[in-house]
Amino acid sequence: MTRIIGGVAGSRKLTSPAKATRPTSDRIRESIFNRLEARDLVTDADVLDLYAGTGALALEAASRGAKTAVLVEKNGQAAAVCEANCRLVLKTLDAERIFVECRVIIKPVKTFLTGNDQKFDLVFIDPPYDVSNEEVEENLVDLLPHLKDESVIMLERSSRSEAVNLPEGLKLDDDKNYGDTIVYWLVKA
Repeated sequence: MTRIIGGVAGSRKLTSPAKATRPTSDRIRESIFNRLEARDLVTDADVLDLYAGTGALALEAASRGAKTAVLVEKNGQAAAVCEANCRLVLKTLDAERIFVECRVIIKPVKTFLTGNDQKFDLVFIDPPYDVSNEEVEENLVDLLPHLKDESVIMLERSSRSEAVNLPEGLKLDDDKNYGDTIVYWLVKA
């Protein structure tokens, strides 16, 4: 069961499509968001969730004070789940008079990045583990024009995969191994 960990919508259960996604575990999301909030990186942030799956990462940010959440997912079944989860979280936030813009984009990541000019403060990239490093590296290059000066990117990969080569313009701030998963904290160089 995937749920929102904290914030206004904390403990709300999210829908998850069977086999279409691999949601970030509650333990990893809690760790990520504790650190993001300690750095005051969530409040009023414009958030982008690439390979959104259930939308749990962007919706966790919305629950904790982000002002916009854009979820990009090419799988139609997973995108429908993202839309349902957005409605659930927004209903909870609206009841508290907290208004967040949430959009689900049903496109491949590359198509979205090359056809959009919005800029983001916080970006989550959690592709299926079978997505190649080459594709992730191309996404990072395409993402660069969408980053604000102080943007932070959270890249989640299998701890068994090789490290991603970062493009010029990005640098590794930190990484954290969670057993099968490693999370890279990236910032503008």
